Amino acid sequence: MRPDPDADDDALRWEGDDDATLAPGWKAVGNPVPLKRGATTAPATGIGGADVDSDTDSDTGPGDAAAAADRDDDAAEAAAQTGSVELVVLGVLGGVYLLYTIGWIITALRTATPGTSIVGDFMYSLGLWLAVLAAPTWFVLALRGARTGRSRLVWLVVGAVVLAPLPFIFGVTA
Repeated sequence: MRPDPDADDDALRWEGDDDATLAPGWKAVGNPVPLKRGATTAPATGIGGADVDSDTDSDTGPGDAAAAADRDDDAAEAAAQTGSVELVVLGVLGGVYLLYTIGWIITALRTATPGTSIVGDFMYSLGLWLAVLAAPTWFVLALRGARTGRSRLVWLVVGAVVLAPLPFIFGVTA
């Protein structure tokens, strides 16, 4: 028995692909854009051929609204995308902050409290452990708080300079 060649093509099509209201190569996705009040063109049809209300107070036509939405989406997508170089720099700086955190943990574990008073010892220990938390906190806040990639990188570089575990680097805790 010879296989039907049309049966193989059925796997490449979806029900409704041959809808005559769609332009060739276009698929119906999302909600249709309603027409402006008093428009002379035919009303848009939604899924299943139902008419879409054309009661909007917008001053732009459906083509203008769609073009404006596309421009807004493209601008938001371009702003949200992070370039390859920026991702590499963020990864390197993330590694630096991770090493800083490890350095501060080693410093906090190796350093003995001065033993002057209970309050003084507590405050010294608290300061050491807050130093441990400073690097990851700075990293997260710089990533979430900065509006642009450049300001994000500037804040991360400033933090990399300010938060360096100097006691660990100079061997004060050994």
